[in-house]
Amino acid sequence: MKTGDLHKPHRMRLYRKPLCILLLVVTIPVVFLVLLTWTPKPYNAVDIRYRARGKPESQVENGLRFLSQKYAHVPYTIKEDVVRLLTSNSCQCQNVDNPINLPFIQKYLPHVWAHSFENVYNVSELEGVKRRRSQEYQSFIERTQSPADLLVVAKANSPLEYPTQGVEVRPLQSIVVPGLSLQASSRDEYRVNLTATLGTFNVAAEVHGVKVQGEGEMHLSLSSPRLENLNRQLEFIVYTNTRFHPNTADTVLLDTDGHQASFTIKVRYRVTPRLYNSGSEEGYNVSALVTIATKTFLRYDKLRDLIESIRKFYPTVSIIIADDSDKPEKIQGPFIEHYIMPFGKGWFAGRNLAISQVTTKYVLWVDDDFIFTANTKVEKLVDVLEKTSLDLVGGAVREVTGYTATFRQKISVESGGEEGDCIHIRKGYHHDIQGFPNCVITDGVINFFLARTDKVQQSSSWTAWVSSTWAPAVMSSSATPRRSSCPGPRRRARKPTPSSATPAARTTT
Repeated sequence: MKTGDLHKPHRMRLYRKPLCILLLVVTIPVVFLVLLTWTPKPYNAVDIRYRARGKPESQVENGLRFLSQKYAHVPYTIKEDVVRLLTSNSCQCQNVDNPINLPFIQKYLPHVWAHSFENVYNVSELEGVKRRRSQEYQSFIERTQSPADLLVVAKANSPLEYPTQGVEVRPLQSIVVPGLSLQASSRDEYRVNLTATLGTFNVAAEVHGVKVQGEGEMHLSLSSPRLENLNRQLEFIVYTNTRFHPNTADTVLLDTDGHQASFTIKVRYRVTPRLYNSGSEEGYNVSALVTIATKTFLRYDKLRDLIESIRKFYPTVSIIIADDSDKPEKIQGPFIEHYIMPFGKGWFAGRNLAISQVTTKYVLWVDDDFIFTANTKVEKLVDVLEKTSLDLVGGAVREVTGYTATFRQKISVESGGEEGDCIHIRKGYHHDIQGFPNCVITDGVINFFLARTDKVQQSSSWTAWVSSTWAPAVMSSSATPRRSSCPGPRRRARKPTPSSATPAARTTT
């Protein structure tokens, strides 16, 4: 053995000690940073898929259908003049001809025209259209309702029982107020008063043994020596909105001897549903459901590559192009709309223009230098929006370098007082989506996303943080979309590459 070999173990120990120290110095801050930023969640995934909940109690058009059986033995007499005020979902569109044909009669008794939209369709296809319309309407109802819309009645912890939410009337219309009752101890006379500020009260039926005062006025008083008769009368209370406002609420004061409560009646128009004909009952007809929109500027070679790649997989899908180039070139072809803008108008103006022209249920936004491949499955994005209450789902992009980007961002606003608020943007997401592996809920997405057209068109402006490759959009507070992220299809190419080289990407909303 050589003499020098005797010192090798000692030298190795000397080298090992500084290395361990270095690892500890690096590892401890990393562990501390992870613990500092990690927030434990009480859940792993949240189910946001549609669930058949039936007709919610808030949709009580004619409240007389919901009379309690508890007071079925109490007699009453219907007031036809008040019942006629209530909505019954039985409107009909019919032509009304003037009985007298005189030159001036049109001014005072104009002719009423009625048009049936069913005549647009052939008889052979009408049944299928009605069936798809019914499914589309049910999806709309389930997506736009929340627990805050359901009728909730506060049980009588005090003697008064009344609705705490879910009561809604259209402007200048009438409803039966549900859930009113009095649960009081025995006394000689029972009395209840109701007071409104934007409407009046009436009764749809008269119950024997109940005295009613103030019909047609803002203050209504009811009294009776029999509690069950009074409660039966409370089931026929009709509220009529008399002061027009398209979106407000009336606070109703309810009181009895020594007790007082209040509840709100929402006064607003219901959202008019926009129902789309999917064109198919089997699978998703992407051409009928989706329009592809993009903004281009001085990159016609990239734009033509994009269109060519789209046509390989979606030959009949509509493509809308907003173009603010200095010397615009004509882009023509089947199912292509090319809109020329003033030079240098800007990316956001182009996005707004393109999206404003979309008439399909969904719009797929892409950059003009993207390439579709065999792994670009728009159907996967459609499936997420069709089966959840989300408004926007974004995809992942694979660069030519092989890097796949999703840009999942968490965006929050912190109050800052008179000087303004603070916007925080951090990488990450809120939670997984049950039923859609690798899909997550997040706030910011990459520039490849599928969105509900009506939602993005509701926003008057887009605010975005732009870097060289991405711009997650944040809608105005009045129309903030619900976004998610899942595995999805797409790729960005800085130069044309074979579509087979583009793998599946992720999808983010």
